[in-house]
Amino acid sequence: MGGQVGWDAQCQWQVHDLPGQTRQALLNVVAVLAEAGARPEHIVRMTWYLRDKKAYVAAGREIGEVYREVIGRHYPAMTAVQVVDFIEDAALVEIEVTAVVPA
Repeated sequence: MGGQVGWDAQCQWQVHDLPGQTRQALLNVVAVLAEAGARPEHIVRMTWYLRDKKAYVAAGREIGEVYREVIGRHYPAMTAVQVVDFIEDAALVEIEVTAVVPA
């Protein structure tokens, strides 16, 4: 699946903080998985692209809570990378996943 940013299904920004955008991006991931007949436990890899690693570290507790709320206690292989910028100026995070959908 392509990366998901923290805007809603209408491509509108409802939140402008990192935990809020992370929550929305994860909800977007779950929605795309559902369209393919998959669930969060089918995720085998996640790559998180972040505008600001210090903001990510500072919001770690909140981001962890958001992650568990949306994805649950499934922890696939994950990578986090700080990037210079995103195509979408308001984006603070983009999350890309690979999932293996059962037959």
